[in-house]
Amino acid sequence: MYAIDKEQEERDIQGKYSELISLCKKKNLITTQEESTIYRAFSIAKNAHASMRRRSGEPFIFHPLSVAIIAVKEIGLGATGIVCALLHDVVEDTDTSLDDLRVIFGDRVARIIDGLTKIDNIFDTQTNSIQAENFKKILLAMADDVYVIFLKLCDRLHNMRTLDSMSESKKLIISSETQYLYIPIAHRLGLYSIKTELEELVLKYTNPQAYNRIKELIESTQGDRENFIDDFSRSIRELLDKRGYNYVLNGRVKSIYSIWRKMEKKRIDFEEIYDIFAIRIIIDVPQEVEKEECFKIYSLITSLYHPNPERFRDWITVPKANGYESIHTTVMTPSGRWVEVQIRSKRMDIIAERGMAAHFLYKEGLSKDDVQSNVADNWLSQIREILENTENNALDFVDYFKQSLYTKEIYLFTPKGKMVTLPAGSTVLDFAFAIHTQLGLTCMGAKVNAQVVSNKHVLKSGEQVQIISSRRVSPEEHWLDIVKTQRAKDEIKKYFRIQKRKFEIEGKNKLGKILSDLNYDLSASILGDLRVALGIRTDLDLFYMVAKDQIGEKEIRRCFGKEVKSKKLPWLMLASPFKYLFNPHSQQGKESNMETDMTEKFQKNIGNILLDGKYENYDIVIADCCKPIQGDDVVGFIEGDKIVVHRTTCQKAMDLLATHENHVVKAKWRKGEPVSFLTGIQMVAIDRKGLLQDLTRIISQEMDLNIRGITLETSQGIGNGIIMVYVTDTESLNGLIDKIRNLEGMESVTRI
Repeated sequence: MYAIDKEQEERDIQGKYSELISLCKKKNLITTQEESTIYRAFSIAKNAHASMRRRSGEPFIFHPLSVAIIAVKEIGLGATGIVCALLHDVVEDTDTSLDDLRVIFGDRVARIIDGLTKIDNIFDTQTNSIQAENFKKILLAMADDVYVIFLKLCDRLHNMRTLDSMSESKKLIISSETQYLYIPIAHRLGLYSIKTELEELVLKYTNPQAYNRIKELIESTQGDRENFIDDFSRSIRELLDKRGYNYVLNGRVKSIYSIWRKMEKKRIDFEEIYDIFAIRIIIDVPQEVEKEECFKIYSLITSLYHPNPERFRDWITVPKANGYESIHTTVMTPSGRWVEVQIRSKRMDIIAERGMAAHFLYKEGLSKDDVQSNVADNWLSQIREILENTENNALDFVDYFKQSLYTKEIYLFTPKGKMVTLPAGSTVLDFAFAIHTQLGLTCMGAKVNAQVVSNKHVLKSGEQVQIISSRRVSPEEHWLDIVKTQRAKDEIKKYFRIQKRKFEIEGKNKLGKILSDLNYDLSASILGDLRVALGIRTDLDLFYMVAKDQIGEKEIRRCFGKEVKSKKLPWLMLASPFKYLFNPHSQQGKESNMETDMTEKFQKNIGNILLDGKYENYDIVIADCCKPIQGDDVVGFIEGDKIVVHRTTCQKAMDLLATHENHVVKAKWRKGEPVSFLTGIQMVAIDRKGLLQDLTRIISQEMDLNIRGITLETSQGIGNGIIMVYVTDTESLNGLIDKIRNLEGMESVTRI
């Protein structure tokens, strides 16, 4: 428990402030006049938060001070960033207004703090997501001033560092938000230090068992690892010294999250990760020769150790989208271990550490480093293009943005040799829209490396593309399924909106006459109910379909039902007959079977789930995506009239936690009579005689479990199998996995 000692707290507060100023001076980030401005911001924040404490019990002012220190250490922000960090919670949590701060510190500081301030909970939480609305506000503000997202990342990092004092449900929600949006943004901005720490903290709170296990394994091998890296790098140092290079060489181990992700993705154990070690070589050379010198060092390294040709990456010739430049290679040591070697210049290392922040700081005169000035500007231009589509709701908006963050890019060329960068998987249509909107709207195909292809052809990096267009060509609905880029999607949708508006008056008049015959008014509420019943998104779409006779009097009558007298459409009618009316790919029978399966699961599991609060009227359903069993940490989500229970480590659950906090229901397993749950185990083994017999013996005889089914396929002496088995809890499942893992020739065994 936190013990309050006000005198000590005052010393600690002053100590943190002194640390902040000392860091700024060490990095030459502020002037004497700016130091006075920072002290003024600190004094205002300290007084405003004087009576406030964090959940841990410590004074609240510790948080803005810590955020400011992170902003200086990890990103290198100067006076403006520090002032905003110190004041970022003042407007939201105290009586100080935005106008007060604008008068004292100017428009930019006020604008940044406004972007960091959460919106009020003024939405219908059953149909809107407050989290998504806040995400959208941050992203809109970021497009105006990138400092908003820099500071939000610093704020989120400190909140994650101090998450221990929060409740378990809050830990899950904050961690899920972090994984959903903030980690991808840190990745895209090239802030790898912040990204890596956020990833590890998310894993710590969402999957503590895996986090602690890997952490212990890393710590237990620390001494051997340090000796190994010293031995490996000794000969490299001698070679670099002999050639007269001015360099820094340091060793590292993969992050806990990277190790866990590789174990999960490749279904392997810790001991099987061959590139857990890495060294980084940073050379201090003039920019005009840095590429040449990096490749010279690559040549020296590969003369000492054999490289793995499949693990070579050249991000100097073609940098990553966030400006990252480096050569990566993985080499084999005489002891039989693989080691990753990263080679870069001092300038490249600054960009690698600060990412796009290096560019923005350079523009503001806070850094003299020569960086690629177009990298960050180009990215923000793309973000502004996404923001121009104001018709998207907050969730769609954030989803569109999020999809662009991790997308790999390809590099294409016009007939005149101009390079065009697009997301991997882009088509000829995407390329056409990237060149010019009108070219996209009339695109019928292209010549790709002199070969004629259709407009849906998927492009590959390095190809030269010449668009073939025709005035007789116009967009079709299926084009939306062809294109990958948001710009292309928005332009196609814009085209259809313009076309539909030509029929708006005709459709509105026809619908008004139909409703009048039924004794209804053409009101906003009636239109809204009709759209829900017919599965149509906008009034414009409804008018267009009526004008084109895709919807007529027969369909409108069915929406109201024969017995309906009220002018408000009954929700019971809306939910039933028109769910699949205009969906040609409807699988209504399949939906019914799925609902039956859910009901059966509900009957089996309702007695085993305890919910937080009163939810007697809800059915309880076990999620098919992660199939939780007794012993798993679980969380529930309200979906209509049922509560779906997921494992807390389930990706879908984490996305829901990040965007629909208001639908979260605390859930846990009831202790009592054991119930069997169907779960799956995936395995890879060397094929041998008696393998199947050994598996059935362990499951049926030693573990006394019921088998639902076993599939075992072999190819070139390797067997891949899936076992579906009924278990009572995670303890019995883990016991079974351990026994199977110990079988002769077994390579990997994991829960599906």
